[in-house]
Amino acid sequence: MNRFLLPLAAFALLLVVLIVGLKHAPQKDIIPSPLIGKSAPHFTLPNLLDEGHPVSDDALKGRWSLVNVWGTWCGECRAEHATLLQIKQEARVPIIGIDWRDQDADAKNWLTQLGDPYERVGTDHDGRVAIDWGVYGAPESFLIDPAGTVVYKHVGAMTPQVWQQEFLPRVGAAPAPAAPAPAGSGA
Repeated sequence: MNRFLLPLAAFALLLVVLIVGLKHAPQKDIIPSPLIGKSAPHFTLPNLLDEGHPVSDDALKGRWSLVNVWGTWCGECRAEHATLLQIKQEARVPIIGIDWRDQDADAKNWLTQLGDPYERVGTDHDGRVAIDWGVYGAPESFLIDPAGTVVYKHVGAMTPQVWQQEFLPRVGAAPAPAAPAPAGSGA
């Protein structure tokens, strides 16, 4: 009995040290991306809603963009959907969707029922593009600057707080597109 006591006590002590370390670790919920500061990965995907017009990394150049990796099978993707619709309504940055390992019919249904926050949606059936982006699991969002460089990566559901605190400050003083003048205003 005594010969098991010492290893058990050592294991318990190690477990306590690991738990305390994890609890107090700074940035424990951030998974760094090797893409930060580098060009967005090259890709060309079939367009979910506009066959014949593929979605590619060309859509990410010349303006700020948000790339959102999602799937209908993902509960957190449903949780973030209202926030993505709100971001679309703000019209600060276009959202390019990558529908990851999903069925086209399910994805089309999802966007019809919940609303479509995306400017374009590429379908990544085999997951190869998600691998190039370093995706661990949906949802994940990437902020791309006008030069096509990955500026920020967020793992998990986009929330209004994350959008306001992490993404918008990086976009900086980039003005939102001007709203059209009301009809009959003489402008």
